[in-house]
Amino acid sequence: MIRSAARFEDEIGYSRAVVVDGWVHVSGTTGFDYATMTISEDLVEQAEQCLDNIGAALAEAGCSFADVVRVRYLVPDRADFEPCWPSLRRRFESVRPAASMLVCGLADPRMKIEIEVDARVPDA
Repeated sequence: MIRSAARFEDEIGYSRAVVVDGWVHVSGTTGFDYATMTISEDLVEQAEQCLDNIGAALAEAGCSFADVVRVRYLVPDRADFEPCWPSLRRRFESVRPAASMLVCGLADPRMKIEIEVDARVPDA
């Protein structure tokens, strides 16, 4: 069980990530800076913070973006997905994980993107 400083984990009852049998399942992760519990109004900054938060969970599990096999993007507004592509490409271009993008409501109206990933721990 991997935890971050996000208050949501305690309030809702989940973990940032769970490692099972060499697989890392990272929960839907938003653009909150968990140290300050603040979120930028800027979409791309939110995407970058999502990825930083995911990267921290992956590192704690002993892996990195290079080990990601599946990514899911959740956005309330489909028009907000394309502006994030450069940020996503920087993390995933060499990995090319399976991916899905869903348009859906998120828990807080300030959230513009949520990302979840599955990864394989190296040598697991």
